[in-house]
Amino acid sequence: MDMSVLVTGGAGYIGSHTVRRLRQLGHAVVVLDSLVTGHADAVLDAPLVVGDVADADLVRRVCADHGVNACVHFAAFKNVGESMAHPERYWRNNVAGTAALVEGLLAAGVRRLVFSSSCSVYGTPAQVPVAESAPIAPESVYAESKAMVERILAWQGRTSGLASVSLRYFNAAGASQDALIGEDWTHSQNLIPVVMQAALGVRPEVQVFGGDYPTPDGTCIRDYVHVDDLAEAHVAALDRLAAAPGDEGSWQAVNVGTGVGTSVLEVIRATEAVAGHPVPHRIVERRAGDPVAVWADPAGAERLLGWTARLGLDEIIDTAWRWHCRTV
Repeated sequence: MDMSVLVTGGAGYIGSHTVRRLRQLGHAVVVLDSLVTGHADAVLDAPLVVGDVADADLVRRVCADHGVNACVHFAAFKNVGESMAHPERYWRNNVAGTAALVEGLLAAGVRRLVFSSSCSVYGTPAQVPVAESAPIAPESVYAESKAMVERILAWQGRTSGLASVSLRYFNAAGASQDALIGEDWTHSQNLIPVVMQAALGVRPEVQVFGGDYPTPDGTCIRDYVHVDDLAEAHVAALDRLAAAPGDEGSWQAVNVGTGVGTSVLEVIRATEAVAGHPVPHRIVERRAGDPVAVWADPAGAERLLGWTARLGLDEIIDTAWRWHCRTV
C-alpha cells in the first residue's frame, strides 16, 4: 500500500536508513528534523523540513502540505549519561515533544504512528531472552522517557483513536550495505563505533568494562541488530497499521532484535578479522549498571509484523568498517 510518511528525526542514524528504504519501496516521505544531532546530507534527496516536533502547528502544516497519512517518530535525545545529569531536557524534548507531535498529527487527521522505542525500558531483565511481557523497569531518565511515551501512545489510542506500534529495539549497529550512510561516531558511546575508532587509530584503545562476568569469555553480551534490518522493521510496522484500518485506537509494543547474543570480545575479534590487524583494547573494572547479558526474544516481531533479522554480526562489522573508513 502506497503511503505518505512523515519521518521525525529522519536525518539521524536509524531514521535516515528508514527514509531511504521507504523511498526505495516507492512511498512518499517528508523528513522533519531539528538537525541538532542529525545531518541534512543523510536524508539524501528526500524532502527535509528543519524544525522541532514540539511545534504542533508546524507538524500539522507539514502533514497537510505533503498529504501525510502515517508517521515514524525517531526524534529524541538518547544519551543515557546526559539524561541523568540533565533530566529536564529529556522530559521536555522526548516526552513533551512527542505529546505536541501527536497533537499536530491528530489535527492533520493522521492516526497511524510507529514509535522508536528501546529495550532499555526493561532495565536489567530478570531473564533472557527478553519478551514483551517482561516488566517495564527503566534505570535511566532516557529509558523512562521512552516508557512514558509508550504510555502516552496507549492512552491516545484509547482517547483519540491513534493506532501505534512501539518498536523496542536492541543495539542498532552497522551501516548501509553500499556504505552511503551510517552512524556518526562523533558523540556515540555505542560499542561498535568505539571499536572502529580504535581499529582506525582515532582513539588509543577500547576499554572493556569487566572481564570476569559469568559468560563464555567473561565480557558482557548484547543483541546487535543491523540498521538496515531495523529500517525493514519500521516498514513492516507501517504496513501492519495500514493493513488494519479497523484497529483504530490500538497500541502494540514489539521487540526488534536478532535473538542472538554477542560478547564485547566477539565484536573486537570480528573487527580484527575485517581490519586485518589487532584492535588495541584493555579490560578494566566493571561499569556500574551494566547487565551481564541481554538479547531479544524475536518471536513477537515475526508473529505480529512478519519480520525477522536477515543480517548478522559479519554484515554489521563489514558495513560499519567500510562506512567508517570513508569518514576518517
